[in-house]
Parts: sequence; C-alpha cells; structure tokens
Amino acid sequence: MAFDPENLGLSAAGLPLLRDLIHERTGLFYDNGRYDTLSDRIAPLVIQRGFRSFLDFYYLLRYDQVEAAAEWRRVMDALSVQETYFWREIDQIHGLVNTVLPALVRETSERPIRIWSVPCASGEEPLTIAMALNEAGWFDRARIAIHASDGSTTALEKARAALYGERSFRSLPPALREKYFVQHGGKWQPVPDLRARIDSWSVVNLAAPDEIAPYASSPVIFCRNAFIYFSPASVKAVVNAFADRMPVPSYLFVGAAESLLNVTDRFMLDDLDRAFVYVKR
Repeated sequence: MAFDPENLGLSAAGLPLLRDLIHERTGLFYDNGRYDTLSDRIAPLVIQRGFRSFLDFYYLLRYDQVEAAAEWRRVMDALSVQETYFWREIDQIHGLVNTVLPALVRETSERPIRIWSVPCASGEEPLTIAMALNEAGWFDRARIAIHASDGSTTALEKARAALYGERSFRSLPPALREKYFVQHGGKWQPVPDLRARIDSWSVVNLAAPDEIAPYASSPVIFCRNAFIYFSPASVKAVVNAFADRMPVPSYLFVGAAESLLNVTDRFMLDDLDRAFVYVKR
C-alpha cells in the first residue's frame, strides 16, 4: 500500500534534503522519477516518530546524536531490497568453483581463502556459494572462510534464522534441496553442516569505509545487484574502497545488469566461461 504524505497530513517539505542525506550516508540514490518510492518507504518512519514533515525527520537523522543511530537502522531496513533466491546467477558461482578457486589455491599458501557476500539479504547467496563449493569438494581441499553482510539488520535476522519458503527455491535443483535442507514449521532450514560454512554474519553499510575495511581484504567479493540502486559516484567510491584493500589477484563479482567499465580501471573484466568477473591483477 502506497503512503500519500498529503492525505496523511505529512508535509513533503525536506524530502529533497532527506534524499541527499540518504544518498550521502548509504549510497542509495533516488532520482526525481523515484521520489514516490522514497516517500512511500520513509513516510511510515516519519509518522511513527510523530513528525509532521520529512524535514523534521531529516533534522533528527543529521543532528540528533542520541536517536540517529537507531533511526538509521530503521531507514536501512525500510530501503532494503531483499528479493533473492538460491542458485541465482549461478554461472558466476560455477566460475568461482571451477576457475577462481584453483587459481587462488595456487597463489595462496597457508592463509584461508576469504569470500565476502555483500549485500547478502536473507542469506541465499552465501549459502548457495557454500553448497557449490561443497559439491565440488573444496572444503576438503582448502581452508575457506565465507563472510556474509548486509546493510539491513532485519535482513541479517532473517539470514541468521535461515527459514526459507518456496520462492527461495525456484532455481535450486530439487536434489540439492533434499540434500542440504530439512523441513521446519512449514518452511525449509539448512542442515547444520551447511549453516556452519558461513563464518560470520554482519551489518555493513557499503557507504561506510570503516565498516567495509574488515572484509574488503578478501580475494573474492560478491557484490551483486547493489550498485543498480547507487549513483555512479557512490559506485565508484565503493569500488575504489574495495580496490584499495583487495589483494592481487582478487575477483569482484557484480550483478548481470551491472557494469563497472565506465567506473574504474582498477579491475579488468574477464570471462569465466559464460560468466563475467572483474579481476584485480
């Protein structure tokens, strides 16, 4: 249901300022054609606060040092797009399994190979990576650490709970669901061995370099379908933050609808047998 600020007695004053502040702090950008989307998602938060305008909410987020941190978490939850499913864009993950992992094992001596999934939404992507690696026997051949992060605390709570409905399985081969999931209260839950393959779940804002820093030194980053919601400047900032910390060689996977060719020259586009990856050499 869409919220109409005027019908609710909510003044749209300050919405442009709020839009720019959200862009600055999160990287998410709502151009003039998407003002209604921003208004629909933020209006409930403004009303819950008892405010009469978006401007009041803007002042809270920018200047109230006591209340702002908790409210920003609600903003991230409200703006988060959590549409995902198992085995999504699987050709890239096959590329990781068949090409990237062998190359990294040759280059890496005793250190674990770190894989970072961000944004991980409700957890389907990192669990897919873990399934694919396990099917290929990689956990028996190399030390691999999978880290999963999202900007939304609600998404991370869902990921930690790990209860999935039928829509999450629309691309997963049935045999793999039978192997890696058990029914639980009308939904499906990963078996303990699969859940244990994810080393950590953490809240990370991609627009915050200090939050990126602990994970961006990973030689493999899956950052898929986040940049479609970012401005070009925000994409460049995040990619540069990755490039500053990722080792050589390293591999950055983005969504099929995303391109970094006009954003950076710090990664080269490579073809991994029907899938593309950006490589830092």
